Amino acid sequence: METVLERLANGEKFDAVARELSEDKARQGGSLGWKTRGSLLKAFEDAAYALAVSTVDRPVYTNPAVKTSEGYHCIIVEGRK
Repeated sequence: METVLERLANGEKFDAVARELSEDKARQGGSLGWKTRGSLLKAFEDAAYALAVSTVDRPVYTNPAVKTSEGYHCIIVEGRK
């Protein structure tokens, strides 16, 4: 996770870093698709809903990373509806 945060701080695109370094389905560029409240682990969801909407080119991301029972997560939110 330290490498992820460092590369993002150096201006790399979120989706490129996610494709290369994620250990799960986020290897598809980090996209988890649209999610509704209550469908995510609480710590993940709390962090995601607290973030401003941003883009993979100029991400506003969780720093420090969010820790859940599934591991560590660096999150951005690309849209809300």
